[in-house]
Amino acid sequence: MKITDVKLGILAVPLRVPFKTALRSVDSVRDIIVEVHTDTGNVGYGEAPPTGVITGDTTGSIIGAMRDHIIKTVVGKEVDDFENLMLSLNRCIVKNTSAKAAMDMALWDLYGQLHQIPVYKLLGGSRKQIVTDITISVNAPEEMARDAVNAIERGYDCLKVKVGADPSLDVARLTAIREAIGYEVDLRIDANQAWKPKEAVRLLNQMQDKGLNIEFVEQPVAGHDFEGLKYVTDHAVIPVLADESVFSPEDAVKIMQMRAADLVNIKLMKCGGIYNALKIASAAEVYGVECMIGCMLEAKVSVNAAVHLACAKQVITKIDLDGPVLCSEDPVLGGAVFDEKLITVSDGWGLGIQGIEGIQYLD
Repeated sequence: MKITDVKLGILAVPLRVPFKTALRSVDSVRDIIVEVHTDTGNVGYGEAPPTGVITGDTTGSIIGAMRDHIIKTVVGKEVDDFENLMLSLNRCIVKNTSAKAAMDMALWDLYGQLHQIPVYKLLGGSRKQIVTDITISVNAPEEMARDAVNAIERGYDCLKVKVGADPSLDVARLTAIREAIGYEVDLRIDANQAWKPKEAVRLLNQMQDKGLNIEFVEQPVAGHDFEGLKYVTDHAVIPVLADESVFSPEDAVKIMQMRAADLVNIKLMKCGGIYNALKIASAAEVYGVECMIGCMLEAKVSVNAAVHLACAKQVITKIDLDGPVLCSEDPVLGGAVFDEKLITVSDGWGLGIQGIEGIQYLD
């Protein structure tokens, strides 16, 4: 199976409600779709969201990285020469992790199709179903409480609550949510790098003192501030999950060696795809650190790839793959089935994607 062509397109999907964090507010998904074509007629699919405030990757940079470096690297190569293909992909351009991730998942898709096996079974096949949390956007406390109640009514029993926009309101936000939904539902919070280390410890300990029962806090401080992350981990009672601090297996290992966080978040768009995500998962197994698998604001193609990884590896114990259920429609044919909190992986070969409706192809 030889790669003969790569097509790029835009996929636009409106959200059910605006998505708000401490870093941004958006009302639709608008991602780059990658189609990798072969001489056998097989097609592999990938997706890259432009999330400039987190990854630094914009629509223009993703397209540029694809056209100027990545496509030239893979066209003409045999899919079965997989290790060398992956090494070439990762070496052809520095950073640009979202573009690499899109190509990476398309190549895994083709590799699974070539050997007639679902990717999750190729990687270990630990389980067929996983349960995700759902994100509550940062807003006024009363609005967040209403959104939390709505999520519970839809069947969710774990909420990821965005905080950090106006930190003076964060304790009030969590208090309002707890008063609205009670204590049977798990709450995890995501500050998206919004706090300073000492501020984070103060706020987290206030939440603990109020009995808000927070499962963990995701990325309380700036991603580059490993020492600040460790300070929060050492001084806050609530466990800490590293997210924006982890852009590579090397980052993950450093955090584990420093004991700078209690858990590590794997996101394909930050580490460059499944190939590098597997290295993070292996390091976590060695260091005895549990992982969460998360996503940016993405449609189903790329989140589906993360589902395959999550269903393969038992070290991934926390699931934050709610991107598709935040969308108002699903233009992707095949792949994992997202039934609110319950996600069931596809047994189709590769990643199980059969097609995508509504792609606006680029010249």
